[in-house]
This record gives sequence, C-alpha cells and structure tokens, in this order.
Amino acid sequence: MSLTTKEFYIRKARVQDVEVIHKGVMACAKEGLMLPRAFTDLYSHMRDHYVIAPREGDGPVKGCCALSLCWKDFAEVRSLMVDEDMRGHGWGKRLVEACLSEAVTLGFYKVFTLTYQVEFFHSLGFTEVDKNELPQKVWSDCIHCAKFPDCDETALLIEL
Repeated sequence: MSLTTKEFYIRKARVQDVEVIHKGVMACAKEGLMLPRAFTDLYSHMRDHYVIAPREGDGPVKGCCALSLCWKDFAEVRSLMVDEDMRGHGWGKRLVEACLSEAVTLGFYKVFTLTYQVEFFHSLGFTEVDKNELPQKVWSDCIHCAKFPDCDETALLIEL
C-alpha cells in the first residue's frame, strides 16, 4: 500500500468512520499506546476528530486525532491513533498539526495532551507540565477512566 499524500489526506471525521476509528483505538489500547474509548464517546465527539482518509473510494480511515475544547484558554489533543502500516511516515504529525491549526483558528493558544507517547509530542514542541497546572474541567473525563485517580499518562503542553 502506498502511504503518500497523493493517496491519503487529512479530513474531518464522518459518522461512517466511527466504527473503524473505534477498532483502531481499541487495537492501540491493547498495545498500551493509548487509553480505550467507548463507542458512545466517539459518536458524541465525532466532530472533534480528524482522520487519515483515502482520496479515492470508500476505503477505511487509517488514523485519527481529536481536538477537545476544555476551558476558556485550554484545548486538548486526544485519541491520536495511526494504523500500524501508516506509522513512521508523518501521519501522526499531520493529524496533530490539523488539531493545532483548528485550535488557533478558534482562539485557543494553550493545547495539552495526556499521553504515553511523550517523545513523539516532544518532537512537535510540547513540553511536560504538572497535571495540577491543567484546568479542573479536564478531570471530568478522567473520573470515568479505569486508572482514575492513579493516572499514569504524562501531561504535556504547547503554547501557540
């Protein structure tokens, strides 16, 4: 399979993508790369997601990333997932950049992530921060996590 931008591009998610997104997220969660997401969460936040989509035909999406608006000046990059056959070709970076671009368009200049992929986000300019520096609104999602209150993800922030 070709991994070029001639054959794939980044676009906003569509309802038809949610099942494939869920399958990919759950596969990455089994690898310990990210936390799992419920179908209901993905459907209710579908408009937050960008996906790697084929330019032609109705093939499945190959990755996703979401921008969640958290508080008056904070947004979160979350649910970054790239299919194994697409990794190492810059697609994760493109997905995060799409989210960061939208954050700026919407007036959000502080974007954080909670992640296991620390080095990847460092390469994009994110720096580690204490989780207590994040707004309390962030933790409203965390209370539903099986790892709460013992979060083992690392908090990182980028100021745009």
